[in-house]
Amino acid sequence: MRVLMLAWEYPPHIVGGMGKHIAELVPVLDAAGIEVHVLTPWLRGGQQHERFGMHSHIWRVQPPAMPDYGFVSFTQETNRYLERFAADLGKTHGPFDLIHGHDWLTSYCSVALKYAWHTPLITTIHATERGRGRGSLGGDHAKTINGLEWWLAHESWRVIVCSDFMANQLNQFFGTPFDKLDVIANGVNVPTIEWPSQERQQFRQKYAAENEKIVFSIARMVYEKGIQVLVEAIPHVLAQRRDVKFVIAGMGPLAEQLRNRSHELGIDNHVYWTGFVTDQDRNYLYNVADVATFPSIYEPFGIVALEAMAAHCPVIVADTGGLHEVVQNHETGLTIYPDNPESLAWGILHTLAHPEWTKQRVDHAFQTVVDIYNWPLIASQTQAVYQRVCDERAVSMWG
Repeated sequence: MRVLMLAWEYPPHIVGGMGKHIAELVPVLDAAGIEVHVLTPWLRGGQQHERFGMHSHIWRVQPPAMPDYGFVSFTQETNRYLERFAADLGKTHGPFDLIHGHDWLTSYCSVALKYAWHTPLITTIHATERGRGRGSLGGDHAKTINGLEWWLAHESWRVIVCSDFMANQLNQFFGTPFDKLDVIANGVNVPTIEWPSQERQQFRQKYAAENEKIVFSIARMVYEKGIQVLVEAIPHVLAQRRDVKFVIAGMGPLAEQLRNRSHELGIDNHVYWTGFVTDQDRNYLYNVADVATFPSIYEPFGIVALEAMAAHCPVIVADTGGLHEVVQNHETGLTIYPDNPESLAWGILHTLAHPEWTKQRVDHAFQTVVDIYNWPLIASQTQAVYQRVCDERAVSMWG
């Protein structure tokens, strides 16, 4: 089976969870015998063409220079570049049995190739614009993206989403029938961290004093990730215990505003803003942290919670979106009321005060990751969708 996969993100160009998802999924599909050609804009680093695994390829296409245009216009024109490249790729490396697109960012190219090649289109929708807007669409930009998401779901043979929450959103927002939707969770690799206790201690000392507990969070600094809720929760925690350091990693448009709010609250001495961290340092921070928290306002899935669980780090998450499905309250972590600093503070204090209960949750969470959120299982579920569409295509009247 040969699949053309269209993705706006692929390492080293990573903005959110989409790029990581594709980078982890594709090698496992390749190992299963599927020839995957990932076509992506050449936005940041990497080689124009890379081969990997037994069968598969990464193709990066130079996007147009459009500094004076908006982002949607830029994506539309970049899609034309991708489409032209794909047309040539189909002649040299095709034919393709399936097209697998990811989100609205490659919608123009995905749908155009579907009709040009008479080839079924499968789409993974990782998040929605209306969901990010908490049910509303704030302006023409958001309305345009929402329209593209509806169009993409409509044109797809099947649509993959990462959670029941997302399946319900697509049904509610776009009228996508439930029998057209496949729920396939995201996954993580369990990190292997072997370091002498002295090295671990030295790493930890870069962020907190020996007597301080570490509360860690990592997110893109945007409203829907809820870091503002964590900042507002910090004074409530410090009112009951002062031996806590909050290590907050990530970058984004709200970073300066959040730091300013931290200063206004007088909590600067208890907060360490790291900015960008590598995946390795992220795993190290999970390893040394006493608790990780993700107080998202909107979260289609919550891969960061899985990453913490895989690293044996206690988790506290907002009871919202896909996080509600990933973390089982008092079983694999604690869930708190969304957009509620007092509830988050309670979760942090409870976790720190009851290490024996916390350890039970951590052990259960780790086993859940190993059993359910592993890439071989996710790849096999994706492959089953591929095979279903190919089988249905073979007996259909289309084309």
